[in-house]
Amino acid sequence: MNQDRTTGLVPFTIDLTFEEARRRTAVVAALGPDWDPMAALRGEDEAYALLYSGLDADQQRTYDRLVAAGVLPDKDPGRAAAH
Repeated sequence: MNQDRTTGLVPFTIDLTFEEARRRTAVVAALGPDWDPMAALRGEDEAYALLYSGLDADQQRTYDRLVAAGVLPDKDPGRAAAH
């Protein structure tokens, strides 16, 4: 018996644009009115600088190779890894 199983199905659609806007609104609301994005960015920059400070010569060579390969971001503002 060859039955068409699509009969009776109800089409389902979702507006992902609306859902993304709703999600972003919820994130900003959860951050609260005291959230300072510039302070957060400065904190991330400070943490990044601290993470890669005090490397010995071998670690520094490895770090430099990873930056050159685009695996790690450069130290410049607005940095991002190439991959």
